[in-house]
Amino acid sequence: MKEKVMYGFGPHLMLDCYGCSKEKLSDMDMIFDTLDKFPAKIGMHKIMPPYVFKYHGVVPDEWGVSGVVLIAESHLTIHTFPDKEHAFIDIFSCKDFDTNYAINYMTNLFEAREHEIQLSSRGSEFPRVKEERKNLFKEQRVYTH
Repeated sequence: MKEKVMYGFGPHLMLDCYGCSKEKLSDMDMIFDTLDKFPAKIGMHKIMPPYVFKYHGVVPDEWGVSGVVLIAESHLTIHTFPDKEHAFIDIFSCKDFDTNYAINYMTNLFEAREHEIQLSSRGSEFPRVKEERKNLFKEQRVYTH
């Protein structure tokens, strides 16, 4: 079943994956390919090639891979921590997309044993959204005599 985001500019899916495959979390090529091909799978349009890099922070076991791809509809990001077996994925779009498909795809891709989902509607005051909401409420009014 596809979740709908009501009265907003667009959905923002934040997916936290735990107990993931260390090999997949550290695979820069796989993360690049995912960011390169996944937008089309959810009906989005890339406006640049993905940018993926490996980073090493102050804490030695908090190194990982981060990647981003800008899409005409907004962006997708993946941040991984292989030694911690975690991945953090954000998909924000001004266009509705199948969030359940995205969740299943990413949790399977990284072989997550557990995950948390945050799904929010962004931009409730965006001018187009305000006008659509105003028109919807007009249609829903009930008049009695």
